[in-house]
Amino acid sequence: MTTAPPQASEDLAFALELADLADSISLDRFRSADLRVETKPDRTFVTDADQAVERALRERITERFPADGFLGEETGREDRGARRWILDPIDGTSNFLRGVPNWATLIALEVEGAPSVGVVSAPAFDQRWWAETGSGAWGQKTGEAARRLGVSGVSELEHASLSFQSIEQWDLAGYLDPLIALSRAVWRDRAYGDMWSYMLLAEGLVDIVAEFDVKPYDLAALVPIVREAGGRFTDIAGNETAWNGSSLATNGALHGAVIELVQAKR
Repeated sequence: MTTAPPQASEDLAFALELADLADSISLDRFRSADLRVETKPDRTFVTDADQAVERALRERITERFPADGFLGEETGREDRGARRWILDPIDGTSNFLRGVPNWATLIALEVEGAPSVGVVSAPAFDQRWWAETGSGAWGQKTGEAARRLGVSGVSELEHASLSFQSIEQWDLAGYLDPLIALSRAVWRDRAYGDMWSYMLLAEGLVDIVAEFDVKPYDLAALVPIVREAGGRFTDIAGNETAWNGSSLATNGALHGAVIELVQAKR
């Protein structure tokens, strides 16, 4: 098995540079006494750190790849050609503003509608994860060598670990009964939250992750990492897309069983 990541392509190298820039901005504002917090029309929070990170990364992308499109949580979209950069400047803003270290910048490159590069940078955890289609998924803790990621080999629901984000999320989507049934079918259920659930899946430490009320910028960077680690990533019904407002990521072996149970209990 390869023990070191292959030479990064131009796109991946640039995405990692963007992550460095994001970390330099966000970490400086984390647990800052003068952090500014606003409530958006959809009742979610945004901080001055979210805005500063996205603004800086969008400017850098425009300078480097002016022909590429863009989609960001805070500044919207601009479609151009077959390539589009998708950003969530701080995934886990509620954690960020409370001083909880479970947050990250999500950076993805979508080519012809498919996420091909994904970077998740969590500086408060001193960790970063990344993948490019065909080159494997990788993780690295600050000061340590990069390690290749791989999903678990768990093949039975009764032995599986599930991360479901929140009860309210499933309830509002009309999936409370399926969540209860799934929680009873698995070995263990927790709500690790946001990007971390998917990174635990890619590392083989969690076996199933599912969410509702998620946007493309919440998921795009996660898709290549999960898939390159050997997992599957679809919506809750099994469609091969991250754009339908729900997500289901598994180690692959459990995917069909989860979909069958969830859909049967609706």
